[in-house]
Amino acid sequence: MATSQDFVNWVCGSGINPYFLKYVLLAETEALWRFASGTTHQTIYYPEAKAFHVCLPSIAEQNAIAHILGTMDDKIELNRRMNTTLEAMARALFQSWFVDFDPVRAKAECRDNSLPKDLADLFPDSFEDSELGEIPWGWTCGTLDNYAFLNPESWSKNTRPNIVRYVDLSNTKWGCIESVTDHAAQDAPSRAQRVLRPCDTVVGTVRPGNGSYAYISEEGLTGSTGFAVLRPKRRVYAEFIYLAATSVANIDNLAHLADGGAYPAVRPEVVAATTVACVSHMAVSRFSHLVSPLFEKMSQNHQESRTLASLRDALLPKLLSGEIRIAAAEQFQRVGK
Repeated sequence: MATSQDFVNWVCGSGINPYFLKYVLLAETEALWRFASGTTHQTIYYPEAKAFHVCLPSIAEQNAIAHILGTMDDKIELNRRMNTTLEAMARALFQSWFVDFDPVRAKAECRDNSLPKDLADLFPDSFEDSELGEIPWGWTCGTLDNYAFLNPESWSKNTRPNIVRYVDLSNTKWGCIESVTDHAAQDAPSRAQRVLRPCDTVVGTVRPGNGSYAYISEEGLTGSTGFAVLRPKRRVYAEFIYLAATSVANIDNLAHLADGGAYPAVRPEVVAATTVACVSHMAVSRFSHLVSPLFEKMSQNHQESRTLASLRDALLPKLLSGEIRIAAAEQFQRVGK
């Protein structure tokens, strides 16, 4: 593998576990930046990087530290992959039922749709024309406004909680809230105004193509005014709203509609005006029944990963400084994790 001149490559000798060195550099990021120079683009040059010193414990202890922290990272990555798979499953079913209308096409063509009879009976057997093109007979063309309230709650100075658990666009990426920042009410950013409830969908309106969207699964969060908040009018609409609002096609469409100079954006009303098929209540209810366990598992994985990340970040400096020592470190003899 080759790298550009913008990288400093650290090559480990026999006395350094490379994964241990990775965690040292992560822990010492702030110290490393003290060596940076430049205004527009701060740079750490090779002599400064070479002069950076760290204290190395025995190779056995390095292996133990790398193993413990690496195991947490492995679990976080496993949860991320699992959530990618679970969301893909939910999106595939949404696409099949409410975009491609596969069960209706199968019935119209007298083909087996592989659905149990009680599910198959939820779908008509013919199509009619609409603004969306062909849609199942008896269904109509509508928007997310039919299913969701837009920005239903905001904090005021009198109602804002003492501790604001803030979710910003920059920490929300492609369905994952990567971090939540706690602020005292008087110190919270001015944009921390949107009240978020479980089952809400948030979609970033500034540079919407960046994918700053998520499904809210916990209490007590406050979102930026840069989000359009979609709250389901009924609980069973929650997953339908999220998958419709955050489909690849819709995020691309919102990015195309965004205007402005440095910060291209759309109005929240544009997100709520996303065109969807208005389907039968029973079809949406059965869809929610099938995919809500996937969303619940994704939520559990998100929470576990955030807990593990917090524990890893808390342990990292203590392990590296020797404040916490690992008993029987020599049992971790393999290099890496």
